[in-house]
Amino acid sequence: MLSWLKRILFGLLAVVLLVLVAVVGIILWDTLFPAQQVTDFANVSFSGPDGSTLYAYLAAPAQAGEQPGPAVLLVHEFYGLNDSIRQKADWLAAQGYTVLAADAYRGKTTRLIPRAIFLVLTTPRDQIQADLRAGFNYLADLPQVDPHKIGAVGFCFGGTQVMYQATINPDVRATVIYYGTGPITDPQNLGVMGENGPVLGIYGQQDVSIPVSEVQAFDQAMQARGVEHTVTIYPGVGHAFVTVEALQQPGPAEEAWNQMLAFLMDALMQ
Repeated sequence: MLSWLKRILFGLLAVVLLVLVAVVGIILWDTLFPAQQVTDFANVSFSGPDGSTLYAYLAAPAQAGEQPGPAVLLVHEFYGLNDSIRQKADWLAAQGYTVLAADAYRGKTTRLIPRAIFLVLTTPRDQIQADLRAGFNYLADLPQVDPHKIGAVGFCFGGTQVMYQATINPDVRATVIYYGTGPITDPQNLGVMGENGPVLGIYGQQDVSIPVSEVQAFDQAMQARGVEHTVTIYPGVGHAFVTVEALQQPGPAEEAWNQMLAFLMDALMQ
């Protein structure tokens, strides 16, 4: 009996080791021979807080107004700057916003989940926030942008990052959090969130990575601090439901996108 148990345990250990080796191999291969580069998607660069070169994709409205207009700092999912976030930037620009889709990984991007998780875990949050502030300042300095009308929008990983940016950057005039993990549940940790603009949180009821109870606690924390906000939990959908593909047809993704557009119009275009 014990010998069979040992064999089973050794077999399970071998499987775990093989999986671990495969994951590490995938990460190393994609690091050394990436299938895509940030420069495949970026069209502007600027200096970071420590003198590093930061990249981004800048999308402008088709017709520039006579006066400086509203802008949006857009932050990607955990894959990094890619064609998906670039397409969303173009769609937002078509609504009249100057949009900067910022790279939060300093030149790294991937199509592979294992490396995406690795990038999330190994990129310091303080560095990300400093880089996003540099992106915000780059936007604010553009002649076509009204520096008092800049919002921040993020998806998944990016939703988490714009949530944190709103806690430390009082100049963010509107914040849209699409299913950012780790909603802030302690009112004391909200920092300056909401001091200069409202917050919109959009989540999926079936999102296993963000329990509804956490979303409700975030809602209550903002209420306790008097932050102007709206939290919407869409039924029947899970995490990352607002994809480029889903936005091509009617459904929850389109509804969530239109909710964002109405929110930004009220906050930034009045």
